[in-house]
Amino acid sequence: SAGNAGIPIIWGTDAVHGHNNVIGATLFPHNIGLGAANDPTLVGKIAAATAREVKATGIDWIFAPTIAVAQDPRWGRTYESFSSDTARVAQFAAPIVEGMQSEGMVATAKHFIGDGGTFKGIDQGDTRLSLEALLDIHGAGYYEALDAGVMSVMATFNSWNGDKIHGNHELLTKVLKERLAFEGFVVSDWNGIGQVDGCTNANCAQAINAGIDMIMAPEDWKELHGVILEQVRAGEITEARIDDAVTRILKVKAKIGLLDRKSPSETAAAFKESVGSPEHRALARQAVRRSLVMLKNEQGLIPLHPKGAYLITGPAADDIGMQSGGWTISWQGTGNVKSDFPGGTSILDGLAEHVDAAGGRVLSAQDYPSSGKPDAVIYAFGETPYAEGVGDIETLAWQQRSQHDKKAIDYWRAQGIPVVGVFVTGRPRWVNAEINASNAFVVAWLPGSEGAGVADVLFKDANGSVQYDFVGRLPMAWPANDVNATNSDRAVEEAAFPLGFGLAASESTTFTPLSEQAVGKLDDSTEVLFEGSARAPWMIYLGDEKDPALAAGPGNAKSAGGGLLLTLSDRDIQEDARRLQWIDGGQTASIYFGRGQAWDASGLANAEGALTIDWRWLSGNLDDLQLLVSCGVGCAASLPVAPMSEDITRGKWLTLSVPLRCLSVVGVDVARLESPFGLQAKGPLMLEFSAVSVTDTPAANNALDCPSFSNTNN
Repeated sequence: SAGNAGIPIIWGTDAVHGHNNVIGATLFPHNIGLGAANDPTLVGKIAAATAREVKATGIDWIFAPTIAVAQDPRWGRTYESFSSDTARVAQFAAPIVEGMQSEGMVATAKHFIGDGGTFKGIDQGDTRLSLEALLDIHGAGYYEALDAGVMSVMATFNSWNGDKIHGNHELLTKVLKERLAFEGFVVSDWNGIGQVDGCTNANCAQAINAGIDMIMAPEDWKELHGVILEQVRAGEITEARIDDAVTRILKVKAKIGLLDRKSPSETAAAFKESVGSPEHRALARQAVRRSLVMLKNEQGLIPLHPKGAYLITGPAADDIGMQSGGWTISWQGTGNVKSDFPGGTSILDGLAEHVDAAGGRVLSAQDYPSSGKPDAVIYAFGETPYAEGVGDIETLAWQQRSQHDKKAIDYWRAQGIPVVGVFVTGRPRWVNAEINASNAFVVAWLPGSEGAGVADVLFKDANGSVQYDFVGRLPMAWPANDVNATNSDRAVEEAAFPLGFGLAASESTTFTPLSEQAVGKLDDSTEVLFEGSARAPWMIYLGDEKDPALAAGPGNAKSAGGGLLLTLSDRDIQEDARRLQWIDGGQTASIYFGRGQAWDASGLANAEGALTIDWRWLSGNLDDLQLLVSCGVGCAASLPVAPMSEDITRGKWLTLSVPLRCLSVVGVDVARLESPFGLQAKGPLMLEFSAVSVTDTPAANNALDCPSFSNTNN
């Protein structure tokens, strides 16, 4: 075509559990749930269905399958791994590649290689193995994917023995392209080249020379393009290396017909009915019911008879966003509401529909006890959404201090009501106390948009016969401890339930209570408000004269009057910080964190804890910037930030620590904090923050000795 080379672009997307960025798409269980189902044929069908929904949006390339072999569930991407077992992971690679590419899609085997084996499960960390061990444990899925003809491979963020793989010629060229004879193209991960030692996001000849054929450069692509041209002219990158990369990319484009077909909108038209289609939702529901793993079933409580009366409650009962996890509409999967999932069903929706159809009764916690005693309580709880490094944890322990879910289960048990615990999670967690407290315990993983599949196995049919038995089996061992008992740097080795464990409804087993004695320290000695995203139950609110409490979702937002803009920004990794811009001439506006109820921080105050904020000033006037702390009506403080901070330099990250005892000095009741952190200003002003927490180990470099704040109690 006139004015260009006439070579169509290829567009890729992270459709990792369905076309998960599209409202109304079918969301399938995340990989860990599919690993529990352990059905490669079913997973191949899911891959093909996902490809059809992606085709409906005119896209030709999917960044999947993830064939990581997760070795430590503290890793924030554990749910993207099918299993900790190499053989179980490998069996899914070919069916997914074939399923996607049979629909004319380019599949991507990722992330090459060793992403699931990093030290301490740290995302983008270091995998410490010999080459042969690396290939034995983490390579089997790639052998299968390459044999199936996968057309692209994504390089991994992690290092191998201290060397970032994005710049590793031995692995990307010698092993992948030569030893394994990969003929497709290698794509970098998001700004992955910038992590190579000596490189930036806009300058990394080493990555191209190592074997990267296409660079994912979201912001710096234009500068990068110019730099590459100069590096070729200077001989830092050979023309032969560029020719090889271009040839690999063009061959893939030609193979899928991209070079000689109609516009994306025209090709998409044939697939428009596939998005969220009944057939795809039925397939997802089948995957949900096959993925559930039952760990405990005292006295054959499950399956329940639907003609009874059931109280269905818990934070995960009616939350499709929570049951879908990360990579759902937004990168982190946070902030989604039920209306974002047209056609989807929550766990409560599915259970209620089944019970109602059989003539039973569904109760809520608000109905009890006036509604009478239910036959059982179904308590659904679990992890709130996260993605990548935001999901990294140091311990597998669950709510060691608050024990909110354990207390809820105990409450119903104290009434003499049997409790079925349904745990929604992206990984095995140390929930021994909750398992012990429940009469029956089911792991639902992250089922996606078709929560009704849970009802298919929890309940019998209306005639009292089993509908579907539990066939899901643990894809990873379930931990007996919160951390490794001998070396906390290593994954937990002691198993409460081994890999492959799972009860069928007909099995009668004697349950031996599990130890509730923690090995490590309290998992929540620090209350994290923001780390990569707002951490549940904390939410971000924007306030001004027009609306004092406007809830901000996971993406960009602005105050009701428009005086304060909140946008995503990057500090260390993608979207791990937030930028605040108060508009010049705008009204005074604020940002603050709340959780819907008061929070008692007195324990942290007694431990000499502090409110700690990582932030930096970018531009504008700091004179009016105030730190806001609220403990309810008539109980608040407004503290000027500038006098509390040393060495405020434009663009420099600082850590501000405000001891909780100092807040008490100015009249804040730390036993009933409604918002431990907020900022208020009037523009022009621009700043960023990347971490907010209340911790018992405050940063020593800027812990104040209670200066004479100017405070306002109102």
